[in-house]
Amino acid sequence: MSVPIFFSDEELKNSLTPLQYKVTQDDGTERAFDNEYWDNKKEGIYVDVVSGEPLFSSLNKFDSGTGWPSFTKPLEPDNILEKEDNSLSMSRTEVRSKNADSHLGHLFEDGPAPTGLRYCMNSASLRFIPKEDLEKEGYGQYKNLFE
Repeated sequence: MSVPIFFSDEELKNSLTPLQYKVTQDDGTERAFDNEYWDNKKEGIYVDVVSGEPLFSSLNKFDSGTGWPSFTKPLEPDNILEKEDNSLSMSRTEVRSKNADSHLGHLFEDGPAPTGLRYCMNSASLRFIPKEDLEKEGYGQYKNLFE
């Protein structure tokens, strides 16, 4: 069982960029097509920018045409929480990280096969670990995904 990770507001403001803070802590959204990973085609994994918990793999990333990084499924489903979001006068499913409770993005049911799901994430909530850096960054257990 994993234990939630808590950081003080001051710690988060000192370790995150203003955009990362706005997205992860204030449920913000970055601009489409103007974010770090929307067009990233490198192999590796995406982790929570706050806690480092593994979230998604490049193997499940696809071009959704939305301008945000989109994935068909999580790398570690147990690290993802889904919550009902009725903001903006619509009903959506919000996606948050389990341990840090970071706002990541939203889940839609308009993705490609085989899942039909689109995990539409904010780059500002993610940190990308290239496959060649997995071992040195402490994520060596995921190297075999790319062999």
